[in-house]
Amino acid sequence: MAVFDDDDRPKKKVAHEIGQDLSLLSVDELKARVVLLQDEIKRLEADMAQKHAKRAAADLFFKT
Repeated sequence: MAVFDDDDRPKKKVAHEIGQDLSLLSVDELKARVVLLQDEIKRLEADMAQKHAKRAAADLFFKT
C-alpha cells in the first residue's frame, strides 16, 4: 500500500467567492485574496479599455 504525502498532491487554486465567510481565513490568506482580486480588477480594466478602443475605432470607421 502506497503512502501519499500532501506535498505530492496538486495544490488547490485559491479562489474567492463574493460574500464568502472570511472568519476561517488567516491574515496571510486574506492578503493573498486581496492580491488575487486586485490582479483580477486590473485584468477586467484592461479588457474594458481594449473594448472601448475597438468600439471607438469601429465608430470612426463607420462614421461618414
